Amino acid sequence: MIRILGTIFAGLLGLAFGSFLNVCLSRWPGGESIITPRSHCRSCARTLAWWENIPLVSWLALRGRCRTCRAWIGWRYPLVELAIGSLWAFAAWQALPWVLYPYKIEIYPYEHIASVLQSMLLYWLLVGLAALDAEHLWIPDWITIPATVFGSLFELVPLVRLWSLRITYEDISAKAGWGAAEYVLGILAAAGLILLIRWLYWLIRRREGIGLGDAKLMALLAAWLGLPGALLAFGLGVVLGALVAVVLLAIPAARTETSGWALKKLPLGTFLCVGGIVSSLWGQPIIAAYRGRAGF
Repeated sequence: MIRILGTIFAGLLGLAFGSFLNVCLSRWPGGESIITPRSHCRSCARTLAWWENIPLVSWLALRGRCRTCRAWIGWRYPLVELAIGSLWAFAAWQALPWVLYPYKIEIYPYEHIASVLQSMLLYWLLVGLAALDAEHLWIPDWITIPATVFGSLFELVPLVRLWSLRITYEDISAKAGWGAAEYVLGILAAAGLILLIRWLYWLIRRREGIGLGDAKLMALLAAWLGLPGALLAFGLGVVLGALVAVVLLAIPAARTETSGWALKKLPLGTFLCVGGIVSSLWGQPIIAAYRGRAGF
């Protein structure tokens, strides 16, 4: 019962933080303050009533439109709130058994509490970056760089070290001597992979194909998930992006559209963020299954 209540509480808290994230996503691109003014319609500027700010419920009640001017609010609002709420609830559901019954395992409860808090923060960041890149093809340096440093602190600074989210292997770590140097090299290698692809694309096409923001996003993923987790996120992101491109090109309207990003650039950062979330949730079993099939 406690596990169910804790999961529900985490999900509701995630909806609230998802609603706040929507405010940030609406105002950051225009350089607006996220504190003032109060939440308002982006079309008619009317200040919203309290009941119009209830996460997910208000959007459904209003059928996705402003009560006054009937302007379309957009799918991003409920999707972001639902994503954060679901991910936070899932993280709490996974962590609560270890917290409630610590005598059954060898790891202390606070380490799992730290792990779930790290996971929640990572999901919040990745969902936000995914939405920004999908809407604006923009991955802000002032988010990715501090987040990379912040994630590195968990691993490199003993005073703030928490339960690591990194995807590593105990046998490989013991043989290769994973340490601070290898960890930093992993972050640089993840960013370098994008830079290498960017350079090769420029040599072939003589134009920019991948933004520098994607390289910094890969560094963020490596800082939080380790190099194996970041590489898994990259692989999943590339596959997902290719599938989306094929679907868009198969739609006649997408082929004739000249103003959208379907024919110009796909938001690789969005797909990397989705891959990062999947890697964080199921990276260990996915990579373990791959290693088993590959005979490692």
